[in-house]
Amino acid sequence: MPRPLLFLDVDGPLIPFGASRPYPAYPPYDDTNPLLDRVDPAHGPRLVGLGCDLVWATTWMNDANDCIAPRLGLPALPVVDWPDPTGDEPLGIHWKTPTLVAHAAARPFLWLDDELTDADRIWVDSHHPGHALLHRVDPAQGLAESDYKTISDWLGRSSW
Repeated sequence: MPRPLLFLDVDGPLIPFGASRPYPAYPPYDDTNPLLDRVDPAHGPRLVGLGCDLVWATTWMNDANDCIAPRLGLPALPVVDWPDPTGDEPLGIHWKTPTLVAHAAARPFLWLDDELTDADRIWVDSHHPGHALLHRVDPAQGLAESDYKTISDWLGRSSW
């Protein structure tokens, strides 16, 4: 059985936007994009340690491999190729949802994003034959210990 896919968004989960607390002071990475200084390099080993096949599911597209992956100590990852909108997309769900379900085929998957809603979960439940965890990450803090616990618990409960 193949390992679960982990679809990973960048803005919000890996680049937190919260103003209620200071961002961690990581060494500057790229003077042309100050947002990259918000990426915590410790996420790389933690994400790899989950035992999933990591896939970028972000509008950063291949730039995630150029800018984010090195910061996390990750190799280049597969990137979801977003189709152009057709106007036939289901209403009320995130625009990424149908593409990620199609990309996963019947494989189990996790999706970490800051824009997920119950409507996405319902849609995935009715359109994806495999196990799926759609987990909303708080964009004010990015991936946190509680997120990793939720993911680990789900992976531990599931049998592929």
